[in-house]
Amino acid sequence: MKHFALALAMATGLATSAHAATFGPLVEAAELSASLETAQPVLLDIRNAGYEDGHADGALFAPYRMFRGPAENPGGLVDVEKLEAELEELGLEQDAPIVILSEGKTDTDFGAAARVYWTLKSTGFTDLSILNGGLVSWQAAGLPVNKTVESAMPSELELTFDDTWLATTSDIAAVATGEKDALLVDSRPAAFFNGQKAHAAAKRPGTLPTATNHAYTTFFDKGSPAMSTAIDPAALKTTLGVQDGKDTVSFCNTGHWAATHWFAVSEIAGVENAKLYPGSMVEYSNTGFEMANTPGLLENLLSQIKQIIN
Repeated sequence: MKHFALALAMATGLATSAHAATFGPLVEAAELSASLETAQPVLLDIRNAGYEDGHADGALFAPYRMFRGPAENPGGLVDVEKLEAELEELGLEQDAPIVILSEGKTDTDFGAAARVYWTLKSTGFTDLSILNGGLVSWQAAGLPVNKTVESAMPSELELTFDDTWLATTSDIAAVATGEKDALLVDSRPAAFFNGQKAHAAAKRPGTLPTATNHAYTTFFDKGSPAMSTAIDPAALKTTLGVQDGKDTVSFCNTGHWAATHWFAVSEIAGVENAKLYPGSMVEYSNTGFEMANTPGLLENLLSQIKQIIN
């Protein structure tokens, strides 16, 4: 598929890589609508369900579960060979413009699009965008929806995983012991950071040693499923305490909310050395490594009971 680069993406600071995306990392429905005929992007509908009930016209079905790990570690990395085969069936090309569409009903939905974006970027796809507000914004813009199951001519890919934007459990453990230096950012709501709540698959509540809390919701106006377009890169770097040459690692429970945080920090604010810890607290809590803000046994039991009641 032919690639078209728009100078606007560079001018607005949305293109942060050497290869400018056709629309920039974040595209609004109005801009996408105006360019559908000329840019001819591949649309990926990443909802796990609902595709056959209606989807963006021409969108391919690439459910979020394709990009996620097993139930015991949903944030874990997918098998690259398996992903390669699935993306070949969709006919994807690494240099073709791809626009990712989530459900778009809540700010949590954005995390699915961001995690897919991160995975595709890490496996060599160079022209990626997220439709801000997902399918909801597509429909609100009056763009066509149909129920046809779309297909494409299979492609041939040779995917490898680039760890430029990846932080592993070993990396995090090295930071915890002082062997490495990195800024660890817990992108979960404060109750998780403080150890008052935990994901069902996490062995222990709490957060990573040395971590600071900066919730992913900061990047959304209250009640909006679309990421705010008023992110100030300089102010964000100051708020987080970003330092040149130092990794900034976003994490959450399963690398979902944190993918949103990473996307805002890396792709919108242009922070270098921004990484995602995909396994996040579910993976880390199931190791024997030290944690912070972990309550005592009785306090933890009471918190679990409270979560069940509520």
